[in-house]
Amino acid sequence: MKAFGKILGLGLLGLLLIIVALGFALTHLFDPNDYKDEIRQLARDKAHVELTLNGDIGWSLFPWLGLELHEASIATLAKPKEPFADLQMLGLSVRVLPLLRREVQMSDVRVEGLNLTLVRDEQGHGNWEDIGKPLPAQNGTATDAPAQAPAEQKPATADGNDRAVKLDIDSLTVNNARVQYTDAKTGQSYSAESIQLSTGPVHEGANIPLKASAFISASQPNIKARTELAGELRFDRKLKRYNFEDMRLSGETSGEPTGGKTVTFAAQGQLLVDLAANVASWSGLKVSANQLRALGELNLRDLDKAPQLSGGLSIAQFNLRTFLDSIGHPLPATNDPAAFAKLELVTRLQGTPSSLALEDLAVKLDDSTFSGRVAVEDFAKQALRLQLKGDTFDADRYLPAKSEQAKGATAARQAEVKQQEASAVAGAGSSPLPNAPTQVAWSDDKLLPVDRLRALDLQAELAFGSLTLDKLPIVDAQLKAISQGGLLTLQTLRGGLYNGTFEAKGTVDVRPAVPQLGVNIHIQRVPVEHFIKTEGKDQAPPVKGLLTLTSDLTATGNSQKALVDTLNGSANFTINDGVLVNANLEQQLCQAIATLNRKTLSGEPRGKDTPFQELRGSLVVRNGVASNPDLKARIPGLTVNGHGDLDLRVLGMDYNVGVIVEGDQRAMPDPACQVNERYVGVEVPLRCRGPLELGAKACRLDQNGLGKVAAKLAGNRLKDKIDEKLDEKLGDKVSPELKDALKGLFKR
Repeated sequence: MKAFGKILGLGLLGLLLIIVALGFALTHLFDPNDYKDEIRQLARDKAHVELTLNGDIGWSLFPWLGLELHEASIATLAKPKEPFADLQMLGLSVRVLPLLRREVQMSDVRVEGLNLTLVRDEQGHGNWEDIGKPLPAQNGTATDAPAQAPAEQKPATADGNDRAVKLDIDSLTVNNARVQYTDAKTGQSYSAESIQLSTGPVHEGANIPLKASAFISASQPNIKARTELAGELRFDRKLKRYNFEDMRLSGETSGEPTGGKTVTFAAQGQLLVDLAANVASWSGLKVSANQLRALGELNLRDLDKAPQLSGGLSIAQFNLRTFLDSIGHPLPATNDPAAFAKLELVTRLQGTPSSLALEDLAVKLDDSTFSGRVAVEDFAKQALRLQLKGDTFDADRYLPAKSEQAKGATAARQAEVKQQEASAVAGAGSSPLPNAPTQVAWSDDKLLPVDRLRALDLQAELAFGSLTLDKLPIVDAQLKAISQGGLLTLQTLRGGLYNGTFEAKGTVDVRPAVPQLGVNIHIQRVPVEHFIKTEGKDQAPPVKGLLTLTSDLTATGNSQKALVDTLNGSANFTINDGVLVNANLEQQLCQAIATLNRKTLSGEPRGKDTPFQELRGSLVVRNGVASNPDLKARIPGLTVNGHGDLDLRVLGMDYNVGVIVEGDQRAMPDPACQVNERYVGVEVPLRCRGPLELGAKACRLDQNGLGKVAAKLAGNRLKDKIDEKLDEKLGDKVSPELKDALKGLFKR
């Protein structure tokens, strides 16, 4: 037995030596470069590809089955002169004996200068789709087709004979590779150049160190990026589980989407894809882009159906204005240049391929804090849903700043008002009547992003502890709005305002070429002075009091000027417990009475304001001019009636006011301001004209109207004297009826 074993061992050793010698002889005496044509034909017949070998072929047989190609390219049989892949060098080797055990043990695999060109034609057909396909014959059957169909392949099973191939590669290196994709139908093209890839040992179930880098570009839109990727890859094909641990992606990009500016980005974390469970996750997520820094985690489920996203995201405080400018999307100038300087948020994410929701959202924007929900329910329809509650928010800070043209118009009008104000005297009212203003008070700047509103699908519910809008602080503000198909509806905007209440409803219709607006406003007992403050001035407003207003107005256009020029509708207003500031109306009326009495006032003005109990009226607005036919005011000792126009286009007024006075009712009245019986019921006329900012300071005695009053009073006095004479002459000689008839003759 020992001898037999010895003989068997010597026999096996001899056989091994023979195999080694045969391998040496084959690799040294047989040159594959002499058979390039045969190799090309074999590639056509068996692999159905056009193989071009311009360089040398190197090979080894045992113990490594090695292959090294130089200057090779591959094309489809349909387009043999248009290679879709070429390379400068490919080198690999496989151990022979492990192949018998379905194990692939490879040494270093090296690929140099790989160039992969993928093209989809105008019919949507890709050149890679013909790889491995034979040319069709004239009769419609494929050339080189086998005479009989191949045997049906059985699915792989878990037994030993059909187990998966086991990979064992020392390393994989790819240098200077390039991938180009072009779509002739859309005109888009993408490329990845200077691709570098290197790995450590590749073993299934073990971590594989990996490093890669590339320059990536796209044509529509034009964009370029430099990327670097590193981490450890781990996979288990049997469990269909793939991990990318300690993943680190970094680089920079620039192009049309960033306005030519460079954006530096980075991302890292732990990636997992489990195809058996149809889940994926990105834990330990860290993302940065210029100043932006974010942490969180993402999870996907139902990968085989419609993937469902969940997770969390936290963005550290950053300057939104600076960030958007750095990525080529600067914010427009705002009233407050410091707006959008601070932004941070924390949220829980929920999403699908067509939607994304930020649940349990907590946002800090500058000095404001918000909580609630923001969602895009349909990306294609831009279906935006907002449910937010804020503590304080100053909306004026974030409104677009006025253009230079608008600032110039405002300055011109303020100069005109200042000039009128300088010439107006609030005392005796002896100065000339102010001229009507002519300078337009409104801007031509565009107000609405029409194209965006036409595409917007919005449902918004907002609440604020305090909302500042047009310098008005609205407390406990609530806003509800919807927009769809180009019609924006403000269902309500209401809240408390200076111990009163405010509510507005309206629509903005951008479906027509020119936007159409409609608004209903209701104001209840709000101090009117807050609506008529003079811009840029600290002086007192012309009127004070509690305003109650209802209005129903419409307008068309997309600027302040256009909207005011086309403003139409109606309104009713009442001002209670008011004061005409810096306008001693009583003094002016006493001056009128003194004039009628042909006397001179002896005292000095007793006060600079005129209080009133109520001021009310209605307005009919036509193309920016509000007609007020029924102005009435209740002032102690006075009754005021008036009618006139408010020209909202230039914020000017032109009124005729009639005042019925009782005269000086003090214990020690001014003799010149006493009303005798002849003046009872006489209406003293005033004319008010000029900028609205002047208020009652723009009112003067109507000298023409006052002359008519004097003539009327003189006529009444003459009639009284005639009546007295008739009574003296006639006495009791005629009947009372005849006496009245005679008096009536003098009234004609």
